Amino acid sequence: MAEDIYQPIDQDIHSEPMILQMGPSHPATHGTVRFTLTMEGEKVIKCETEVGYLHRGFEKECEEATWTQVFPYTDRLNYVSPLLNNFGYALAVEKLLGIEVPERCDWIRTIMGELSRLSDHLTCIGAGGLELGAMTAFLYAIEGRELVWDLIEQVTGARLTVSYGRIGGLKDDLTPDFAERWAYTRKRLIEIHETTHKLLTRNRIFLDRMEGTGVITPEMGVSYGYTGVCLRSTGVAYDVRKDHPYFKYGEVDFDVPVGKHGDNMDRYLCRMEEVVQSIRIIDQCLEKMKPGPINTDDPRVALPNKEKVYNTIEGMISHFKIIFEGVQVPAGEVYSYTEGGNGELGFYIVSNGTGKPWKIHVRSPSLIVMGGIHKLFEGGLLADIIPTFDTINMIGGECDK
Repeated sequence: MAEDIYQPIDQDIHSEPMILQMGPSHPATHGTVRFTLTMEGEKVIKCETEVGYLHRGFEKECEEATWTQVFPYTDRLNYVSPLLNNFGYALAVEKLLGIEVPERCDWIRTIMGELSRLSDHLTCIGAGGLELGAMTAFLYAIEGRELVWDLIEQVTGARLTVSYGRIGGLKDDLTPDFAERWAYTRKRLIEIHETTHKLLTRNRIFLDRMEGTGVITPEMGVSYGYTGVCLRSTGVAYDVRKDHPYFKYGEVDFDVPVGKHGDNMDRYLCRMEEVVQSIRIIDQCLEKMKPGPINTDDPRVALPNKEKVYNTIEGMISHFKIIFEGVQVPAGEVYSYTEGGNGELGFYIVSNGTGKPWKIHVRSPSLIVMGGIHKLFEGGLLADIIPTFDTINMIGGECDK
């Protein structure tokens, strides 16, 4: 008799997998990506990823511009750390030109690049906390980012789309009071870092959402081409700054933090420790750098000073040709890579010997990460997608081609 009562109920239970569209118009997917999820209750059994909802044709636009005019486009790759993009592109073109920049330029690129990395990590940590309900941690992290952006604005004249890099140098030197202002910012950043640890790192709710979710194994990270924090969280200590030093990274002492489990918590902890390491790097750079020029004096690349432009025919013609025809980069190809905010940022460029690039391809870390993100979601719960997508730190501008 009892079996007869329950039989109709069993027949009514919906037990087939459910298809759920998550994004692009979803707060968690930032309007730039869509996940087609096959759900079994709360469990994700399959995920299909579709990127490309933010599309500006980055590479083709660059091929229609002169080498110098490419800089504003690079600002918009990872717009939270544009200086790292500026310098990575400049380094690639300089390799093709076969020129070296003055020593002070390399020191400043190292400093400003680490400021950009601080901005990137603080934004990721704060926004990640916010999406798990930690509003206070978000406010502290954004305060730190604003202080960093104050410094960047002081030097570059802009907070976000800075266009500060130049082929063969920089737009400007550091301001005279930069070290003094950094001392103030540094002190506050350390306080914010300690407060964030107190608010999040031992918070029971935060731990439950972060530990054991979104797991990447070292084998998977390597096979999918992951770099940056995503790979280092698995225990693989690959960092372009350490393994293939450029600028002045070979002359400063810093550690490469790694995780043990490859989960969301490890990615959070790696970023927290990298904040400390970036501060260490900037301190050492300021201590070691000497006065000197910040731009190359190679007349093929360097604009003549204004006095020559206004008073000599040679200066005026040189200025005119570099601005209107572009820097004449010898024919050839090169792949150059640096450590971006989210991993290895590579530029493959081809020149046909004119003032415009014939081909530019960017190896953007966020697009690489999206190639294997379904592996992080499948087998987990729907709610785990939120912290996992946060700690992956996908930037839509980097998925643009």
